[in-house]
Amino acid sequence: MTFGTSQQLPALLPSLYAAGSPWEGTTVLDRWLRGRVLELTYTAHELKGFAAELGDNGAPFLWNEARRTLLRAELDAAYFMLYIVDREDVSYILDTFPIVRRKDEARYGEYRTKRRILEIYDAMAQAIETGEPYQTLLDPPPGQGPRHGTPRGGSS
Repeated sequence: MTFGTSQQLPALLPSLYAAGSPWEGTTVLDRWLRGRVLELTYTAHELKGFAAELGDNGAPFLWNEARRTLLRAELDAAYFMLYIVDREDVSYILDTFPIVRRKDEARYGEYRTKRRILEIYDAMAQAIETGEPYQTLLDPPPGQGPRHGTPRGGSS
């Protein structure tokens, strides 16, 4: 790949990750994203080194499909916000995933993935507009979910 091509790719500036997240201004964006990414990826002991590089020394996270669905939806909504994709376009883009839609409708009777991403996107947009921080639906918060070998799934 040439330098010219790399300059044309749609990538966020690294400095953006050091700034406050637009929907939760007191939290640095890197930190907001890190907890979600860590919980989605650190699910096996073999990834302990990776987790340590991200500042986590606990046990791997349990695979919890309900939490993972919300973590992914928050990340999807966040990146739509960061790339300044308006709601109508987000809806259109999500409609271009027919297999996801078909599987959701078969399993849940609705295109649940799209609904959840749009609900979170709307909540983030409202947070940006009002200055009231976005509140995750996850309890415990992202990056603090259930882990292997810890009582009641708390962090170690």
